Amino acid sequence: MSKIIMESQDFKSRIETLKKKIDVLGLQKRAGEIETEMGKPEFWQDQERARHLTQELSEIKKDLEELKKLDSYLTEQNFLALEKILKSLELKTFLSGHYDKNNAILSIHAGQGGVEAMDWAEILQRMYLRFCERRNWEGDVVDFSPGEEAGVKSVIITVNGPYAYGYLKGEAGVHRLVRQSPFNADRLRQTSFAKVEVLPEIEETPEIKISENDLSWEFFRASSQGGQNVQKVSTACRLRHKPTGIVVTSQSQRYQEQNRKIALSLLRAKLWSLQKSQVKIEKEKLKGEVKIAGWGNQIRSYVLHPYKMVKDLRTKTETSEVEKVLDGEIDNFVEAELKGVV
Repeated sequence: MSKIIMESQDFKSRIETLKKKIDVLGLQKRAGEIETEMGKPEFWQDQERARHLTQELSEIKKDLEELKKLDSYLTEQNFLALEKILKSLELKTFLSGHYDKNNAILSIHAGQGGVEAMDWAEILQRMYLRFCERRNWEGDVVDFSPGEEAGVKSVIITVNGPYAYGYLKGEAGVHRLVRQSPFNADRLRQTSFAKVEVLPEIEETPEIKISENDLSWEFFRASSQGGQNVQKVSTACRLRHKPTGIVVTSQSQRYQEQNRKIALSLLRAKLWSLQKSQVKIEKEKLKGEVKIAGWGNQIRSYVLHPYKMVKDLRTKTETSEVEKVLDGEIDNFVEAELKGVV
């Protein structure tokens, strides 16, 4: 049997399997529902909801269009284009979580190690922003706590893009860096840690109720990377949720109202995470498996010295092209985690 015939049969089998997993009729029905909503005069009154729906419709139409192309590419034996589209659609079948389609809120926190750890946190910040750029997602720094000498103590990035949370949720955990220290005259080998948290952006929902009486607002002049324009007046917001003690800050936007909306979005995500953690703890109590939360859940190691290697400790995915990874090329790691590759 020729190689072309074998490849053609393999692609045909993959396409059939994909179509069984993807609910095409369901996608078409959802697209129709959104288009009906968009036709209503009051659609743009809630701009946040309108933005989410237009983004969802755009992604659905893209998926439906690409599904149509599969059979024609197979007939034309355009295997290169077919593989690209097929791989993208196959990956989405792993994104079936309740909030996987949502935007994401990604936080990076420097671990112990002073300036070394804070510099590492800033390197990770750049890595994720570059990853967003490569996927044509919008990544915005909404809160930023600079290090005393270099780097960042912590940073919060909102990521707006289709399935942003689904793709990024596997990045949560501790990231370890091994390198020769650029802050030490003797260039000693140094190990640094930073923790990444990933939460979904959640719209107002009955499951997560926020009472205005439970909120304490504070407004101040921004000190983040927002530039001079946001530092002239008290546009930045610090929001405290009295019942839980959760505090969130937003200081990237020029107008106070924009920062208020972002702060509320951050709070909803934090409350969702808290609820999820409490449910998990209750389940563990019933099983007698309660574990203390800590820094032990290391997921990936980035070694720059004495050799070069990035290795994911969960999927065993690795590469020696460290510079590319730190420039945002983390797709192989993200996809392996989604597929549960070991």
